[in-house]
This record gives sequence, C-alpha cells and structure tokens, in this order.
Amino acid sequence: MVATIVNLYSDKKGEISRFLSNFYRKNVYLKNDLKWEKYFENPVEMAEIVGTFVDNKDLYKINMWISLDEDAFINVTEHNADKLIRYLYERYPY
Repeated sequence: MVATIVNLYSDKKGEISRFLSNFYRKNVYLKNDLKWEKYFENPVEMAEIVGTFVDNKDLYKINMWISLDEDAFINVTEHNADKLIRYLYERYPY
C-alpha cells in the first residue's frame, strides 16, 4: 500500500508549530517552520487532523494538502473536507 501523506504549508513563521501544538496538546518544534509532512500507514488516521484543520482554519494561516495516491495531492478546504473524510472511511474501511 502506498503511504498517505498530509502536508501543511504556511508563509507565516510559527503557524504550523502553533497548530500542531494545539492538535497534539504538547509543544511541537519544527526545523522547517513553513512546511510539515507526515506519512500515515492507515489513511483513516488522517481524518482527525483534516477535521481539526478545517474546524480551526480561520485561526491559522496554513494550507493543507493530502495525498492518497502517489504524486497526486488534494488541497483541503472547508468545501471539500467533509467529502474527503467520508471518502477515507469508504475507501479504507479497515
């Protein structure tokens, strides 16, 4: 199975660290504070961070892109997040 990926991008220093610190409920320090990438062996696990991102999008200057298939990325927005989360559970039911 191809690993699924979540990428976060920002042009504002500290935004990604602040978002991740709130998401993980612990301080997160990044070497590159303008980009973050995480691989998920179980794609359903990315649903939580996608939902949290969209629910709090107005609090952070961040963009999220996810990859479910090799070399194909989808920009996560408030308009497609619900469908993306539903799709994760339909495509990867286990």
